[in-house]
Amino acid sequence: MGLFSTLLGIFGFGIGSLLGLLVGFFLFIYSEPEEVKDPVVRPLHELDSSTLQGLLPEIPMWVKFSDYDRVDWLNKFLFDMWPYLDKAICSTIRSIAQPIFKEYIGKFHIEAIEFDKLSLGTMPPIIYGLKVYETNENELVMEPAFRWAGNPNIVLVLKLLSLRITIQLVDLQVFAAPRVTLKPLVPTFPCFASIVVSLLEKPQVDFGIKILGGDVMSIPGLYRFVQENIKKQVASLYLWPQTLEIPVLDASVVAKKPVGILHVKVVRALKLLKMDILGSSDPYVKLSLTEERLPAKKTTVKMKNLNPEWNEKFKLLVKDPQTQALELQLYDWDKVGRHDKLGMQLVPLKVLTPGLTKELVLDLVKNTNINDPQNKKHRGQIVVELAFVPFKSENGNEYGRSESGISRSSDSSESLGGAGLLSVLIQGAEDVEGEHHNNPYALLCFRGEEKKTKMVKKTRDPLWNEDFQFMLDEPPLQDKIYIEVMSKSRAIFRAKESLGYVEINLADVVYNGRINQKYHLIDSHNGRIHIELSWTKA
Repeated sequence: MGLFSTLLGIFGFGIGSLLGLLVGFFLFIYSEPEEVKDPVVRPLHELDSSTLQGLLPEIPMWVKFSDYDRVDWLNKFLFDMWPYLDKAICSTIRSIAQPIFKEYIGKFHIEAIEFDKLSLGTMPPIIYGLKVYETNENELVMEPAFRWAGNPNIVLVLKLLSLRITIQLVDLQVFAAPRVTLKPLVPTFPCFASIVVSLLEKPQVDFGIKILGGDVMSIPGLYRFVQENIKKQVASLYLWPQTLEIPVLDASVVAKKPVGILHVKVVRALKLLKMDILGSSDPYVKLSLTEERLPAKKTTVKMKNLNPEWNEKFKLLVKDPQTQALELQLYDWDKVGRHDKLGMQLVPLKVLTPGLTKELVLDLVKNTNINDPQNKKHRGQIVVELAFVPFKSENGNEYGRSESGISRSSDSSESLGGAGLLSVLIQGAEDVEGEHHNNPYALLCFRGEEKKTKMVKKTRDPLWNEDFQFMLDEPPLQDKIYIEVMSKSRAIFRAKESLGYVEINLADVVYNGRINQKYHLIDSHNGRIHIELSWTKA
């Protein structure tokens, strides 16, 4: 009885399935489709509040927020360039993915991994608004809001145990609000050295995955699990304050900042060449660092002496101790005509141990060409003492930067004494106006020493970006720096005119480590000057 009822059940299920398929087929063929009506388009002011609330997420950022700019021109640019960007991006993805795929070949019985198809589709991302920030730093900060509902065709083939498994990515959608920073700005195309990207909020990513043609994302619970893991992983890598830095220009193009001080003591020279008619020489030493354009420093001239003693000390700013070298050149001073060269020598800074003084006795040569036979001639020796002292940052690594442009010391109780470097970067001025002419330049006065920037003609908003550095034995806690904006013309009368000045107490710079802000000029209606000051301990 049980076997008979089972057979009847199987027979009934087969007959019912067949009849259901036949009925569905005939209904599909002979039923007439309903006419599709055009959607009703209504103005926003006719919609009720609930309908408007549902539309708010779709309204572009430039409509909702006044500080976002409309960038239709950029979207048009992306649309026209997308076929070429698609190929370029896919080529980059292939080159990055190939080494990663090779690491897995041979493991877990994987024979090969490769892209069968790789295309980002025909629809480019759409930027719904762009906000640009103005900061005191040497950078450009942008916040685009973009959405990408693309139609990519990405098929990955995995050969596992002689089986060919295809994995396809479909229906990709990405909504993100990144912060893009171009920094530092440099006078070399494309005018920025790197791109720094971070996410202001967790991105919305939606996609489907098909394995052997089946949509695995339809498995209950898997879709939500994958979504949450993607958000968590992306947030841990790129959600602010985490960043992704993409170098654009070589580091050598970017202006390097000093990292330490080279203390040089020129002690003496021995058995120098006789250059004068009377069988003697009047030697002096010029010393400088390679890769620098600063004027060389000089010792005093020792008259009629082939074994001079100087015992003179100098300080030189070091920007790269791994590549720079100290260049020592000895000359015979002549009252008339060109000074004769006695010899020279180079000392790579990488041979020095930071913080330790090293005495060197160097044989003088004619030039740096080791194959030159004239370098075998004895030209005497020079004795120097060298010590490279790296700068110390307040937090052990580098100065932190706050939004106001003022860096704070991580340990304010730490002693402030000791030598260091005072750096003054005069970036520019705004709204400076003279009564007779506007050819502004900045004049800097510190401890009786005067320095000035280049003059910019016929402008009220000059940009200088000139850096002045002072090596000090003690922090300038009691000092002030005086900076005045001047205007100069070729007129006989009133050739110079003051456009305003500012006095800055350097104690704030020593305690904070770094200050970057705009100061209102005294004796000026609306003038401001942008100055960055920093104090770095040695």
